[in-house]
Amino acid sequence: MRPRKDNWLGFPSREEVERLRSIYPPGRIVMLVEMHDEPQAPPEGTCGEIKGVDDAGSILVRWDNGSSLSLIPSVDRFYLLKQRPKTNEK
Repeated sequence: MRPRKDNWLGFPSREEVERLRSIYPPGRIVMLVEMHDEPQAPPEGTCGEIKGVDDAGSILVRWDNGSSLSLIPSVDRFYLLKQRPKTNEK
C-alpha cells in the first residue's frame, strides 16, 4: 500500500476530500505520467475518465486500457486535460 501523510491513520480529512472532489469532478479526463511503486499501473500517457473521489481521497478512474486503478493525488503524477486527445484511428 502506498503511504499517505494526511493524518496518523493515513486518511485525508473530510474537508480535504471535498476539496479533491471539487478539483477532480466526474467526467474530467486525466493522462497518467507515473504511478509510484505500482507494478500494475497503466502505461505512461494512458488517458482515462474520472469517475469520482472516494472517502479516502483516491481518484477513481476508468482508464482507456480497461484498468480501474485509482490515482493518489499526493503520490501519483498525472495531468488534467481539457479534452480527450484525438487518435489517428479510422
